[in-house]
Amino acid sequence: MHSKTTTEEPAAARGAVAIITNRRGELLLHLRDDIPAIAWPGHWSLLGGGCDPGEAPAAAIVRELDEEAGLTAESLTELFETRDEHGSGQIITFFAAIWDGDETRLPLSEGVKLQFFAPEHIDMLTIPPFIRDGIHRHLAARPS
Repeated sequence: MHSKTTTEEPAAARGAVAIITNRRGELLLHLRDDIPAIAWPGHWSLLGGGCDPGEAPAAAIVRELDEEAGLTAESLTELFETRDEHGSGQIITFFAAIWDGDETRLPLSEGVKLQFFAPEHIDMLTIPPFIRDGIHRHLAARPS
């Protein structure tokens, strides 16, 4: 008699990021530290991060916005998921939110700086491919 052994694949690591826009339609980007040990060092990205064990992406993004920048965004809306194929391998949930404050006054706890950029300037920045794709996907879906 043969016993069957099944091995469950571990659940994929998850994360969440927020596409935060202001009333002018600019997007808030976060310049990541240039530390080789982190994913996408020295790149402009969106605020966000990994989910804690058992934490839902919606809870993770609220926590990460607060932890990284002391930020509470309005109208946080879940958009879509994608995988960071060339970085952490995480499944990333994208959210959209509105915030109209002065980014230079936020208490940034990670990274180098926060800055709003007009959508037409996004392509000039060094951004992880999955983040760039997510931003373009979001912008294409917005009403004109």
